[in-house]
Amino acid sequence: MTVTELSPTGTHSRAYKVTGPRVLRAEWAKFWSLRSSWITLAVAVVLLVALGAIASATYSPDATTQSGPPGPRSGEQDAVSLALLGVTFASLAAGVLGVLLSAGEYTTGMIRSTLTAVPRRLPVLWSKSAVIGPITLVLTTLAALAAFQLGTLGLDGERIALSLGGDGVLRSLAGAGLYLALVAVAGVALGMLLRSSAGAIAVLVGVLLILPGLASLLPDSVHDHINPYFPSNAGSAMYALHQSSDALSPAAGLAVFAGWVALAHAGAAWRLLKSDA
Repeated sequence: MTVTELSPTGTHSRAYKVTGPRVLRAEWAKFWSLRSSWITLAVAVVLLVALGAIASATYSPDATTQSGPPGPRSGEQDAVSLALLGVTFASLAAGVLGVLLSAGEYTTGMIRSTLTAVPRRLPVLWSKSAVIGPITLVLTTLAALAAFQLGTLGLDGERIALSLGGDGVLRSLAGAGLYLALVAVAGVALGMLLRSSAGAIAVLVGVLLILPGLASLLPDSVHDHINPYFPSNAGSAMYALHQSSDALSPAAGLAVFAGWVALAHAGAAWRLLKSDA
C-alpha cells in the first residue's frame, strides 16, 4: 500500500509505502512506549533471578527433592533446576506481556488505526512477534545466567554444584530463555485470536498450568502417552539438564512447543484476516 501526503496547494507531494521494516519499527516504538511492557518484562526478569537465587541459597541436601514447578524436570534437583525454579512464574509474566501487546490494542480501540495504516493486516501480527520474541529471549537468557551465577555462591561445596562450563549447563540456560521468548510470542497470538486481555490470559494460565494437572485424571495408559506433549511439559524439556524417561528430548520439546506456538499464530492470522477489528 502507498500512503500519499498532500501539499498545502492540494497537489500530491510524497508517497509513503507501507513495508515490513516500517511496520516493524512502528511496533518497536509501540512496545517501548507502553509502561506495561517495561513493568511486565521487569517482573519476568526479577522472578527468574530472585527465585533462582533464593532456591540455591536455601538448598539443603536433606530437603525433599520433589519440590519445584511441575514438569519433566521434577525429581532430583541439580544446580540448573534450582537456578531455573522461577521459569514457571516468569513464563506467566512473559505470556501476559505478549497478550497486552496485542489484545491491548483491541481494548483501547487503537487496532482500528493500526489496521487502517497496514491494511494487509498480517504484517502487524508478524511484527509484534518479531519485536517481543528477541527482546524476551535476550533479557530472560541473561536473567537465567544471572540466577545460575548467583546460585553458585549458595551451592559452593555442595554435591550438586556445577560450573557454567559444565556439560549441558549453557544449553539449559539458553533453552530457558528460548522457552520464555516463545511463551511471549504465543501470548501475542492468543491476544490477537481472542481479542480480550482477560480471556487470553485465562487461556494462557489454563494451558500452561491447569491442563497438565487435569490430564492426570485420565487413565495412566492415556496420560503417559500424551503428557510429554502438553505445551508446558514440552517447553520444560527444552531447558532440563537431564532428560527423564517420561519426557521429550530438548530438541523434540522445542519442536513440539514451537508447533503449539505456530498453531496459535495460524488461528490468530485466520481471525485477523476474516474478522473486522
